[in-house]
Amino acid sequence: MGSTDAQTWLEKLEEQLNVDVDWMDPEYIKNMPIKPHDQTSNQLWVDIELGSPSNADLLAQTARELKDKGWLAIYTRMAVLMCKKNIDLIQGRVLLQTLPSKAYDTQATLEHARLYDAEFARAGIGRDRYCIKIPSTGAALNAAKILGAEGIPTLGTALFGLPQAIACSQAGMLYISPYFNETRAHDDLSLWPDVEDPATQHPMSARVFQILETYRRLYKETGREQPLLKNASFISAKEAMAAGELGCHSATISHTVLNELAKLQYDGKKQPGEGVPKPVHVYRDAGPTPERLRKLAKIDPLAAAKWDGKLASTDTDYLVNGGAELTKAIEADPISKERLAIALELFTGGENRSKEKVEKALAAL
Repeated sequence: MGSTDAQTWLEKLEEQLNVDVDWMDPEYIKNMPIKPHDQTSNQLWVDIELGSPSNADLLAQTARELKDKGWLAIYTRMAVLMCKKNIDLIQGRVLLQTLPSKAYDTQATLEHARLYDAEFARAGIGRDRYCIKIPSTGAALNAAKILGAEGIPTLGTALFGLPQAIACSQAGMLYISPYFNETRAHDDLSLWPDVEDPATQHPMSARVFQILETYRRLYKETGREQPLLKNASFISAKEAMAAGELGCHSATISHTVLNELAKLQYDGKKQPGEGVPKPVHVYRDAGPTPERLRKLAKIDPLAAAKWDGKLASTDTDYLVNGGAELTKAIEADPISKERLAIALELFTGGENRSKEKVEKALAAL
C-alpha cells in the first residue's frame, strides 16, 4: 500500500475499516486504486446500469427468456447479472435491495428476496458472496428474520435510529446501513450539515456511536453475533474518515467520494481525530472509546424536543405483531419517520423507471 508518509485518505481508511463501493459500473470498479470489499447498490444504481448501452443486448435477451414471467422476474435477473459482472472485481459480496414500494408488505418482501436468492444461485453466486438489502420497517424486518432462518443473508437499509438497529439485531441480519446524511442532502446541500469534525459535530454521529455501543454490549451479554455496521450516505471525504474513527466495520462509499479520498494525501497531524487499525472482530475486540467521542453516548442532536434522554431499550421486542413496536418507535421519532418515507419514495422512483425500461424491452420483442 505504500509508505505511511505517502498514504492517501483512501488507503488510511482501508486500514481502519472495510471500504465498499456504492456503485455498479464495472469499468469504474476495475480501475479503483484498491480492491473494494463489497459492492452495494439500490434501485437508483440498478436503474442507471439497466439503461446503459452496455447492457442493452442483455436486457433484450433476458426479456425474451422471461417474457411470460412479468417485469419483476426480468428486473431481478438483470440486477443479478449486472452484479455478476463485478463479482471478480471485489473481495466480498454484491448487494441488491428488495422493492421499496413493498417495504410495508412482509410477504412481498419475502418473495422478492427469495427470487434474488434463486437468481444468484442460477448465476453461480453463493450465499457467501451476496446479501439482500431490506428496508428497516417492521413489516420488512419480519421478512428478514424468516430469510435469516433460511440462510439468506440480509442488510437493514434506510436506517436512521437505534430502534431500527435493535430490530435488525432481533431479525438476525448480517449488516445494517445507517444513513449518515439524509437522501435529500445529496441534491440539496442546504440540508447538509457540512461540519469541520464530522465524528463529533455531525448530528448523526451520536446515533451511529450509540448503535455501535449497543451492539458491543449485546455481543458481550449474549455471545450472539450482531449486525456489522456498514455506514452509508456520505457527501464528503471527511465523513467517510469519521466512520473509521467511530469504529464502523465498513463504509459503503459513492464513486464521487471515493475519488476524493483517493486524491487526498493523509497527514494525521491535520486530522481532528484518528481511527485505529480494524480489529479481527469489531465487537469482541473493540478497543477503549476515545475520550473525544465519549460525549456521543448521551446526546442526540436529532431527537424530538420532548426526548427524555433515554435510549431505546434492547428489552423491547420490535418485531412482535408484525413490527408494531418498531412502527410505534419510528412514528415517535420525527427524523426517522420523515427520512425513511423520503428514502423509500426516492428508491420507488428508481424502481418505477426500471419497470418502464423492462416494459419497453418487452414491447420491442
